[in-house]
Amino acid sequence: MGLFLAINLGLPLGVRAQAPRYDLLLKGGHVIDPANRLDGVMDVAVSGGKIAAVEKSIPAEEAGKVVNVAGLYVTPGLIDIHFHVGHGGAPLNWFAPEARAHEAPLGVPADIALTAGVTTLVDAGTAGADTFLQEKEEVIDHAKVRVLAFLNIVANGMNGGLEQTVDQMNPQLCAETIRKYPDVIVGVKTAHYWTSEPWDAEHTPWAAVDDAEACGRLANVPVMFDFWPRPERPYADLILKKARPGDIHTHVFAQQFPIILPDGKLNPILAEARERGVIFDTGHGQGSFWFRNAVRAVKQGFIPDSMSTDLHTGSFTVRSMTEVMSKFLAMGVPLEDIIRRSTVNPAREIRRQELGTLSVGKDADIAVLDLLHGHFSYIDCGYARMDGDVKLVARMTLRAGRILYDPSGLSMVEWEKAPAQYFTTPQVGGAPPARADNYPRQ
Repeated sequence: MGLFLAINLGLPLGVRAQAPRYDLLLKGGHVIDPANRLDGVMDVAVSGGKIAAVEKSIPAEEAGKVVNVAGLYVTPGLIDIHFHVGHGGAPLNWFAPEARAHEAPLGVPADIALTAGVTTLVDAGTAGADTFLQEKEEVIDHAKVRVLAFLNIVANGMNGGLEQTVDQMNPQLCAETIRKYPDVIVGVKTAHYWTSEPWDAEHTPWAAVDDAEACGRLANVPVMFDFWPRPERPYADLILKKARPGDIHTHVFAQQFPIILPDGKLNPILAEARERGVIFDTGHGQGSFWFRNAVRAVKQGFIPDSMSTDLHTGSFTVRSMTEVMSKFLAMGVPLEDIIRRSTVNPAREIRRQELGTLSVGKDADIAVLDLLHGHFSYIDCGYARMDGDVKLVARMTLRAGRILYDPSGLSMVEWEKAPAQYFTTPQVGGAPPARADNYPRQ
């Protein structure tokens, strides 16, 4: 059959025989793929943007490009389910005196996530039904990283000055928008609602939560809660009564939650809620992660179901997914467990089980990570420090087989050994760049 095809394509017989079986081979790395229960030194082959093989030893000559990743960890591309992109409700002239709202847009460039091994991020409610199309056209449709979204129950989204307007919380409109974009919208988000003001006829304690839940039921998607407890809406009621199985409480280690009781013990309502099927997400952010909650909870066996950054323009206490993961490594959580909570777990939470895995035939979304040992310090949102001896960093990120992040040149040839094409000077402006290889990197 191969000979017949070569003849009919008019190719020399030797060409087909010499064609590599795989486009790319990551060789000698320690593969951690919790979805497939893989944890050991293996090779990973990529072909046509898909995972082609994960085996103990794949011959180097079978690949067009071979990357030596010995001493590094090879994992499914990481999934950050709490991130912020786009403008949301912030008007384009937010800085002008006549603007309706004067809060700057929350969103950061989506592709910055690639620098931490993240190949899928989920915008956490920056946009609502009225502003989602702008986010889709501005960011989702153009990003190299895969971008999904939770839709804000507030139709205008975040930072538009309307987050406290209950009339903006329309479950039917929310559900209709989710049904219109089922390929990218994975759930509903409620956030920042009435944290301190007196209650009134319009602003009842559970208005935002109840409307978000109504949308979640109509569209059959989970709800993510960014929540501030008050006497009239206690935290226990949120996770034990309001939340459905599969709903996600983000910012679990924020200062306002009674995670740790006065006697230092873990609050038993966490285990009760988890038994009900409630999901707990990290959602670190600029103001939602305290060591006084996180470290003591982890020591008592409570680890969030998913790691996530809550990265936005105001985030300075956290800068990347690998930094969040490093903090839990420093608390003593095993690396394999952290990879699980950064790949297969979040994929399941957003009902995208095709992600977070190195299964053959799936998109070749891959993170190559390095575990460093030394003296490192980490900070929380209360400006306290925790010292540790481990740190996780991303060395290379592949999205659908393309090498989109490789700052130390793992996949690159040393410049003096580059082929002639690298040394060619372009004759006209706009000519293709002189590159050392032709492997897809854009």
